[in-house]
Amino acid sequence: MDLSKLDKLIHEKARLGIMSLLASRAERWAFQDLKGELKMSDGNLITHLRTLENAGYLQSEKIDGVGRPQTFYGLTKAGREAFKDYLAVLEKILGR
Repeated sequence: MDLSKLDKLIHEKARLGIMSLLASRAERWAFQDLKGELKMSDGNLITHLRTLENAGYLQSEKIDGVGRPQTFYGLTKAGREAFKDYLAVLEKILGR
């Protein structure tokens, strides 16, 4: 069992939640939807989103419209691959 192979960026609880939600859909998630689903504060969520975005695992898009602008997040191709690799390591650790 080699836990060192787990991606430390993804393995952190909040970021694992973010990656799991983003991987569950082919489309993007709005910031407010992520916040509500994960029950995180604005500041905590944005910090983790920025970490994942800086790693190239997700991308954001700010859309101006009626009212307040909304920011949407989705996994990049690299992010999807990193998450698949993370899950494969977990399965190997679990002996599957």
